[in-house]
Amino acid sequence: MSWPEEGWVLLQLLLVASFSQAEESVCWRRGDPENPQLSKDGDIMLGGIFSFHLEWKNTQDTYILNFRGFQYAQVMLFAIEEINNSTDLLPSITLGYKIYDACASIARGVRVALALANGNEGVSVPSEAPCTRPISHFATCACLSDKTKYPSFLRTIPSDYYQSRALAQLVKHFGWTWVGAIRTNDDYGNNGMATFIETAQQLGICLEYSVSVFRTDPPVKIQQIINIIKASTSKVIVTFLSPTELYVIINELAQHNLTGYQWVGSEAWIFDSETAAVDRHHILDGAIGLSIPKAHVSGMKEFMLNVKPLNSSSNEMFTEFWETLFSCRFTQSKSSRGNQRECTGHEDVSGVQNSFTDMSLMPIFYNVYKGVYAVAHTLHNILCLNKTCNRKVHNVYLHCFVLFSVTHSYSITCLRCNADSWSNERRDACVKKEAEFLSYEEIMGALLTAASLFGTCMTAAVAFIFFRYRQTPIVRANNSELSFLLLFSLTLCFLCSLTFIGRPSEWSCMLRHTAFGITFVLCISCVLGKTIVVLMAFRATLPGSNWMKWFGPAQQKLSVLGFTLIQVVICILWLTISPPFPFKNFKKFKDKIILECALGSAVGFWAVLGYIGLMAILCFILAFLARKLPDNFNEAKFITFSMLIFCAVWITFIPAYVSSPGKFSVAVEIFAILASSFGLLICIFIPKCYIILLKPEKNTKKNMMGKGAPKSS
Repeated sequence: MSWPEEGWVLLQLLLVASFSQAEESVCWRRGDPENPQLSKDGDIMLGGIFSFHLEWKNTQDTYILNFRGFQYAQVMLFAIEEINNSTDLLPSITLGYKIYDACASIARGVRVALALANGNEGVSVPSEAPCTRPISHFATCACLSDKTKYPSFLRTIPSDYYQSRALAQLVKHFGWTWVGAIRTNDDYGNNGMATFIETAQQLGICLEYSVSVFRTDPPVKIQQIINIIKASTSKVIVTFLSPTELYVIINELAQHNLTGYQWVGSEAWIFDSETAAVDRHHILDGAIGLSIPKAHVSGMKEFMLNVKPLNSSSNEMFTEFWETLFSCRFTQSKSSRGNQRECTGHEDVSGVQNSFTDMSLMPIFYNVYKGVYAVAHTLHNILCLNKTCNRKVHNVYLHCFVLFSVTHSYSITCLRCNADSWSNERRDACVKKEAEFLSYEEIMGALLTAASLFGTCMTAAVAFIFFRYRQTPIVRANNSELSFLLLFSLTLCFLCSLTFIGRPSEWSCMLRHTAFGITFVLCISCVLGKTIVVLMAFRATLPGSNWMKWFGPAQQKLSVLGFTLIQVVICILWLTISPPFPFKNFKKFKDKIILECALGSAVGFWAVLGYIGLMAILCFILAFLARKLPDNFNEAKFITFSMLIFCAVWITFIPAYVSSPGKFSVAVEIFAILASSFGLLICIFIPKCYIILLKPEKNTKKNMMGKGAPKSS
């Protein structure tokens, strides 16, 4: 598979091979899953967790050597060495490996594998489920073919759906129409047997009994199964069993001397050489079943028998392996076994006959071999899209997880870390991304909050001064009602900036933009009303003029209300059709999630800003036209300057807002709100406060009515 985008890749391939043992199993060494037993550096590391138990003891006190873990490890290393020597597959990239000992415990192997998959090798039980999906080299369960549950599962071996039907056809072929059935009590056995029974009934085959067994079942349940078999009249037993469950059954059958049954077996045990070794009482003589097709990989057998990759590590695991293989003991070995000859390290592996040199499981090995190659081809497609392999690819973070277990499941298909995670610095685990937003606790958020509160307090102070001196000419001459309404709207403007700080939520996203839009229009409507009042007042001083009757106090209030209602309608439509909403932005940064407010309807957002801009331009034009009115009476030039600042701030805001990353875009918007609010407050009200407090002699009606003619331009 391949992805269209390129990215950094560090792949961790976790191979877990856990083969269970009998109830009285002996594990010589408790491997430490946190420390690799075998390792080799590479550009991309493939990790393996294998069960390296070397023997198990059955009820007859006979020991059977089990080298499955070493065999799987050798196959993995063989495939890796071939890939590293290839000039066509992953050229210029070296695959390395780490191998761990799970010590024959399925639970332990899976637990450590999940911890590794989560990037925390020291945690035995991960706190969250890993973001992994299965795929297989030896998982035959038909349940895994459900693409709705396992969309990324792929196979290198056919589903049990076909094996189950074939077993039914096989039973029918020999004319066995009255049979019993035993299955492993897991997905492999239950699903396989369900398909067999369905097909068998269609073919006229009847089941006398169907029982399930699991290796941890108590002796009482095992005895119940034996009693059912003893009481049955059918002599054909169809099994969907893993080897471990089969060993439990045949050992009990041997205790009761129950022989003479025709066994029909699934591929899990029918061609396993160890099964024959365990069957000392010939319980399974004459068994038939299906097996995996034969396979041959040139050089694999020689590589496995060479054992050089294991020997080169010179570690304790190899020592135990070698001592068990040749029944000898190294001088420096920590092994407690005595009365054995000394190991030289030069013994000939090809000269011994045991389960390690047994290549009967080559078809399974071949599937492991194909699995490693599947990973390599996946990496090749990702890293070599342009026929040039690139170790430093950006924006794709993959985490591969592979499981080998007694249930014959193999999980891998390589996937990206989910949206709220990213690949850590080692590129071997998915790490939760840090959520970023402008908060009150950080310095920038605290400073903007302080500026907002300072502006609010400053506006309140001006309002107090105007209220205290509300009967003075300078307050009355500049339309005190509009002045107080303007101060109220400026207070709201300063406070609305606080809604932009903090973690975005549904209400804050809807409130911040609509509150900003409405309060600023209210503010500019007041300024526009004051500008019109100045123009009308000057026109009213001319002989025969009746302009003020068309724009008296009532008309001023209605104009402010009308202009503001238009913005309210725009905001209501915006919130109704497509309101702003909290949004997680994963694209701006690889290691962070930017929490921001999506606009919802972009048209609604720009309609709100556009209406504010239209009002500001209109106010600026009218104030500019009134700039030549008498100095002592004229407020228009202060309004002109304040609108000039207002427009300059918001024109500058647009490119700054678009180009600012993450929380800085919110900070830019808050800065624009505060800057324009301070501009209006300072330009319009501070000169009047200066006269009221420091130049009271100018705060007279006579001074307000001085200089009746406008200045010449």
